[in-house]
Amino acid sequence: MNRPGVLLLAGATASGKSALAVDLARAFDAEIVGADSRQIYRGMPIGTAAPSGAQRAAVPHHLIEFLDPHERYSAARFARDALAAVRAIHARGRRAIVVGGTGFYLRALRGGVTLARAYDADLRARLAREGRIHPPEVLHAWLRARDPQRAAALHPNDRYRVLRALEIALTSAPECEKEAVAALDPHEHALLVLDVPLAVLDARIERRVDAMLAAGLVEEALATGSDAVAANALGYPQVYAYARGWCTAGELRASLVRATRQYARRQEAWFRREPGALRLAPEAVAPFVRENLLWAGKPR
Repeated sequence: MNRPGVLLLAGATASGKSALAVDLARAFDAEIVGADSRQIYRGMPIGTAAPSGAQRAAVPHHLIEFLDPHERYSAARFARDALAAVRAIHARGRRAIVVGGTGFYLRALRGGVTLARAYDADLRARLAREGRIHPPEVLHAWLRARDPQRAAALHPNDRYRVLRALEIALTSAPECEKEAVAALDPHEHALLVLDVPLAVLDARIERRVDAMLAAGLVEEALATGSDAVAANALGYPQVYAYARGWCTAGELRASLVRATRQYARRQEAWFRREPGALRLAPEAVAPFVRENLLWAGKPR
C-alpha cells in the first residue's frame, strides 16, 4: 500500500454512494465507515437505504446499524467514533472510505465546526418546551438568525434536526464550554461529492421509493415506532400519516417521492457550499483516487 489517507465520499441520496464505495473498497483494499445520521440505527435498513447484506459481506462496514432507534447521537460523538474507526482500519494496514450524505457529520469529522457538548439537559428541556409552543417555521426562523448556513440545509418541518441545530447554535457563545473533538488531518483526506444530474436523481428516487414500499417500508416504520428518536427519518413521518388514515397509498407514494427529492436538493445545496469539496462524476472517482491519494489496486 503506497499511503493510507482517507477518502470521504459524499453526495445526495440516490447518487450511488454505497455501491460505488463498495466497488472502490474492493479495488483498493479498503473498509467503509458510514456517515449517515439514520443508517446508524438498527432495524431501519429499508427506510435509510442502508448497505445491503451482500454489500456488507463483501466489504467490512463500520458505524452502520449499531444503535437502538431510541438512542440519541451527535455530530461530536460521530466524529470521535469515525476517527477511531479510521485509525483502527489503518492499524490493520487497510485504507478507509467514509461514505454518507449527512453533511454536518462529515464537516465535524474534518474539523470544520465548533461543537458544543453533546448533551445539555437544561437547554434541551427549554428547547423541547419551545418546540411544543411554537410552529416549525418559527423555530426554523430562530435557527436562521443564529446559524443561516445550517438553517438553509434543513427543512422547517424537520423539527428534531432544527431543535438539535438550535441547541448547538445556542451553546456556541464564548462563555459556553465546548467539547474537544479530534479531526482528520487536512492533508491526508479528500472530500469527493458525486456529481449526478438532477433528472437522473429524480428517476432513481422514484424507483427507490417503489422498491422501499415493496420491501416493507410501512411495516418497518410501524415496528420502529413513532416515539423513537429515529422516527423522523426520511419517509417515516409520511408512513405514520398513512397508517393513521390521513392519506391513501397513492398519496403516500407521491409524498415519499416529493420529500426525498426535496431532501436531495438540500443535500446538493449543502455540498456545493462545502469548503474543499470536489465534485466528480462517479466514473471519475477511481482515477482521482489513484492519481491524488496515490492508492494502488490491492495485490492479486
